[in-house]
Amino acid sequence: MGSHLADGEIRSDLGQEKLSGTDDSGGTNQPDTGSGGSSLRPTLHELTDPHAFAGRHIGPDDAERAKMLATLGYPTLDDLIDAVVPESIRLREPLDLPAAMGESEMLTHLRTIAALNWPMTSLIGMGYSGTITPPVILRNVLENPAWYTAYTPYQPEISQGRLEALLNFQTMVADLTGMDLANASLLDEATAAAEAMTMARRLSKHPGDTVFVHADIHPQIRAVMATRAEPIGIKLLVGDAAESTTSAHSDAGATEFDGACCFAAVLPAPTSSGAVHDWTPMIGEVHAAGAVAIVTADLLACVLVEPPGSMGADIVVGSAQRFGVPMGFGGPHAAFIACREAHARALPGRLVGVSTDTEGRRALRLALQTREQHIRREKATSNICTAQVLLANIAGLYAAYHGPDGLRRIAERVHRLTSILAAGFQAGGFALVNDSWFDTVQVRVPSSAAVVDAAAQAGMNLREVDDVTVGISFDETTTTATVESLWEAFGISGLVVAEIDQTAPDGIPDGLRRSGAILAHDAFNRAHTEHEMLRYLRKFADRDLALDRTMIPLGSCTMKLNATAEMIPVTWPEFSDIHPFAPADQVAGYLRLIGELESMLATITGYDAVSIQPNAGSQGELAGLLAVRAYHASRGDAVRTVCLIPSSAHGTNAASAVMAGMSVVVVACDEAGNIDIDDLRAKAAVAGERLAAIMVTYPSTHGVFEEGIGEICAIVHEHGGQVYVDGANLNALVGLAQPGKFGADVSHLNLHKTFCIPHGGGGPGVGPVAVRGHLAPFLPANPLASGGSVVGPVSAARFGSASILPISWAYIRMMGADGLTAATANAILAANYVAARLSHAFPVLYTGAHGLVAHECILDLRPITKASGITVDDVAKRLIDYGFHAPTMSFPVTGTLMVEPTESESLVELDRFCEAMIAIRAEIDRVMAGDWPVDRSPLRLAPHTAEDLLGSWDRPYDRTLAAYPVEGLRHDKYFAPVSRIDSVYGDRHLVCSCPPPEAYADLDAPVG
Repeated sequence: MGSHLADGEIRSDLGQEKLSGTDDSGGTNQPDTGSGGSSLRPTLHELTDPHAFAGRHIGPDDAERAKMLATLGYPTLDDLIDAVVPESIRLREPLDLPAAMGESEMLTHLRTIAALNWPMTSLIGMGYSGTITPPVILRNVLENPAWYTAYTPYQPEISQGRLEALLNFQTMVADLTGMDLANASLLDEATAAAEAMTMARRLSKHPGDTVFVHADIHPQIRAVMATRAEPIGIKLLVGDAAESTTSAHSDAGATEFDGACCFAAVLPAPTSSGAVHDWTPMIGEVHAAGAVAIVTADLLACVLVEPPGSMGADIVVGSAQRFGVPMGFGGPHAAFIACREAHARALPGRLVGVSTDTEGRRALRLALQTREQHIRREKATSNICTAQVLLANIAGLYAAYHGPDGLRRIAERVHRLTSILAAGFQAGGFALVNDSWFDTVQVRVPSSAAVVDAAAQAGMNLREVDDVTVGISFDETTTTATVESLWEAFGISGLVVAEIDQTAPDGIPDGLRRSGAILAHDAFNRAHTEHEMLRYLRKFADRDLALDRTMIPLGSCTMKLNATAEMIPVTWPEFSDIHPFAPADQVAGYLRLIGELESMLATITGYDAVSIQPNAGSQGELAGLLAVRAYHASRGDAVRTVCLIPSSAHGTNAASAVMAGMSVVVVACDEAGNIDIDDLRAKAAVAGERLAAIMVTYPSTHGVFEEGIGEICAIVHEHGGQVYVDGANLNALVGLAQPGKFGADVSHLNLHKTFCIPHGGGGPGVGPVAVRGHLAPFLPANPLASGGSVVGPVSAARFGSASILPISWAYIRMMGADGLTAATANAILAANYVAARLSHAFPVLYTGAHGLVAHECILDLRPITKASGITVDDVAKRLIDYGFHAPTMSFPVTGTLMVEPTESESLVELDRFCEAMIAIRAEIDRVMAGDWPVDRSPLRLAPHTAEDLLGSWDRPYDRTLAAYPVEGLRHDKYFAPVSRIDSVYGDRHLVCSCPPPEAYADLDAPVG
């Protein structure tokens, strides 16, 4: 590889010139002071640092790297990487990526790409609406790292702020839909409908295998449902909507519902064409057949229209996008599922519940389904292991900011403008498709193309339904000028909005107007001024720990820096204000950015093609397996349905395999944590011609580069199967190895891990699927495609959560090939440094051939627990007192902690974490020595709240040890708002919405 550089330097063989200190010729960038005292000025080239951003993204500097390497006993980072990464998979040439850019240069360049987009007044509708994000929420939530860098609230004691915001979201959805409870969000409305379909199948005792879907539902919803239904043997019966388009009171589609074969029916409220129906008679027929009634609902419509719950719906799904979340060319947006209380335990996704802490204080935590996939694996009811938390919080806060009166004003204004528009069309001689509406009307015209073009010339996008039908949807951004411009585009002249307003009829049928209070809970009736909302948001943020306050050392979740420069473009209107179904000539910037990102991801991974449609890692897994399934079917190998999955794999792998119509066979791991190749060979042979695929995480979930990965791939290929490599641990591969080159056929990539999209407290995420050429024809289809695609869409929008793709694009462009490779090397260095420093206190469970780990290490607490009674939970909660989020607990091995420090953490922060863990081990030793009983130790009674410390004290250790176990905490101390939470109590007494207003005696008390 060439000569070694000085200790701590990163050489170009590893993908990066030294981050500082040398120019291209090897000389220093410092002025050269010669014998005569003369000074040679550096050249302009020497003053240009090509790695300025990489040096800020990667935490340790040269000196710190040298210290870390010395601890490990390796002279250079090259030598460490050579010892960690198997030579059989090692990439020795640099990635073929564009040269690195500085932050300002990148933003300037991205501005030119954004300018190619043409934000128009979107009246397309179809479940996506223009909205106004209140500036106080935009700046203090969407653009605030205290909110967007938080992790999924699996450690609830340090997540009370975002959990309360999620509880508000759940309460808002349940209240507006008229249901008992709602989950904490899902990926998009189409996914929510698909999840409701499978939920209904589990709930229903009906023997049928068919779900009735009303034809007047948004087409992308139906398309995703079809994709999800086929592999698991569900049939879709689409009802004729012809009858439903003429009367608001028609029991639309009832003649098409077949009670003999349908276990569920999906009904839209309003319909895609805009009609407002009373679904009560239809739902009665569904129930009479023993089937489940699912309704897709518009939350803003629910403000004025009788909600689905009042009509008898069992499950209600929808999107909260129009509650302050930008369209963003399709996402990310917070969808939801609401249901009856009796069905709570069948609800997919996350659910925030109310419990108590050790002192009886109300406290919030995730209930019931938390990490269900890891626990139940192939028996899991869903593969979705996260949500759209950041966007759900924005939507809930939008409702809190406007309150019930504000939401009514918005809804009434939208509806009134729609009624005025409809009256104007009728006055102009145009026929309406429906005689009821909330915010959408469809109009019969001689030529829809001509009308759509005329509207576009006036800056408005309409929905071209067919050759003679045009759809128009209004939202809170609509103005009277919009109405008059539309009339002109239709050739109607002489109408004045104010005059039509006097006579325009109401579009909501008699008897369907909602009566009674909405959103009566205190959360929606206190913070209507910016002053109060600002403080409300700050209170939430102060209750939580996020990356802006501390390292989050979660294994497998890669909580790395989400740089500000990467985040800035997300809220540019050229990216945020674009409808996902806008005409192609208006989104040239998006198409260019997406094309470049897909190309760069293909280069990085060694694959031939990439689709960024999947809007989460779970959807990427499913898309990859659907591609494998379709590939086998195209070759006449439909019998290939066996999926081999190592016992160490992520639980989502097994759940995704089942959703793709495959049966799971578990492959054992050996004592070193590697896949047992003999067991793999035997099970592959037994599967034979039925073998579809193997799902492998690489490096393994055990944190090791398995030397036998090539042999594993070869065995599966020998039996005709495909190799799926889970991209969860790609942060250990970028620039060092490429799955598409060492034997894999398909991977999903977590852009919210390796490529810097932040976790957002549990979402958003993006999970692109990357494939070799033979699988490329089987990538997910356009949701609005007319047909012909082999595999349907896995999300509602063609490009998934497009508005956050600039984050990953910016990261790759600023890092360049060298910077990306250096980031990987430093991630491996950090993990091994932590493992080395902690190994004397907490044994490292698995290591590779040279006693080294990959980018994460598993600390084995099982012997300690056996000897002392102290558990991983005790260590996790005690870490809160030290100001840290806990590592991953009991995954992939029960009784262990999995630590992933990432390349972004400085040596100071790594040492602070190591010192906290060493101090905790000393406390465990005191328990073992008999100084404290386990149940009265600072570990078991952690975390310690300020209220605990100020109250009476009868614990066998002093307050100082409880609050300030290390001296540095006196200068910067985080106090958890609650002590340890009793999850068992919460699951037995399930409460998943805000309490009634009378429960709020103290408005500043933690809300439960």
